[in-house]
Amino acid sequence: MVTLVTGATGLVGNNVVRRLLEQGAAVRVLARENIDPRPLAGLDVEIARGDVRDAAAVGQAVRGADCVIHAAGHVHIGWKGLDTARAINVEGTRNIAQAARSEDARLVHVSSIDALGISTTKRPVDEEVLPVGGVLCPYVVTKREAEQVVLHEVAQGLRASIVNPGFMIGPNDWKPSSGRMLLQVARGWGLFAPLGSNSYCDVRDVVAGILAAAERGQSGRRYILAGETLTYFQAWRIFAAATGGTPPVIPAGPIARSIAGYYGDLRGMLTGHEPDVNSAATQMSAQYRNVTSARAEAELGYHSRPLAEASADAWAWFREHKFV
Repeated sequence: MVTLVTGATGLVGNNVVRRLLEQGAAVRVLARENIDPRPLAGLDVEIARGDVRDAAAVGQAVRGADCVIHAAGHVHIGWKGLDTARAINVEGTRNIAQAARSEDARLVHVSSIDALGISTTKRPVDEEVLPVGGVLCPYVVTKREAEQVVLHEVAQGLRASIVNPGFMIGPNDWKPSSGRMLLQVARGWGLFAPLGSNSYCDVRDVVAGILAAAERGQSGRRYILAGETLTYFQAWRIFAAATGGTPPVIPAGPIARSIAGYYGDLRGMLTGHEPDVNSAATQMSAQYRNVTSARAEAELGYHSRPLAEASADAWAWFREHKFV
């Protein structure tokens, strides 16, 4: 049995590859020519060269695979880059889904809780909440569109499940991606935490949920793979404890958030490069994300360890690999 993994150098994809190899699986990865070589160094994987935007390369990579874990994506929280986000997140997903259907391969599409709808009540969001509301930046818009692409292909006969991870922390974050927040707190840049909340989970538990979805997830069904719901202030205090960094002093109010966001927007206009801190990102950080993983717990046996444990392990990995 061959499993194809896209996004194999990213946080989710790299941990998926390593877990599959630990289980003795045959693993193929779709990777561009110019990738960072470190994430796959020393791993016994077959590399199919190509980009998810190239339908022919995707078709070749999927050929002979029994299962596809689609973890590739364009992640930038900001107002710019819609065309790039749509080309990768939507059309790339279409290429993967159509190729998997043609090959009769099982697909697990890795989405995000950011693709889910926003609850107007205090009730936690589940998989059935309509995907509306929130900050309609390119990332959110295209992740929602990508899910619709997968569901359209399911209606045509594709066997696929969608997983919606929360904010993931853990080892093998080579870029780094979400681990940047942990590193920023460690470096003392987290004195003023955003007002919102998020659902924090360990990437290793998410990977277990992904592989469970590949094995026994219902086709056409979403599974939220999340964890502890914490305010950023609470999470950053846990990050500070894990790293020895300075804990946040106070949550940043709407005035500070607006100043930071629009300063980032202005900087992006002047330089042509949108920074990580911009008004889309600050608006996202003000959202109160409260989701439930009850479906994944019941159907996939999913669980997530405490953020304190995930943070400590992520920090140990960053130190071992000289990120700090």
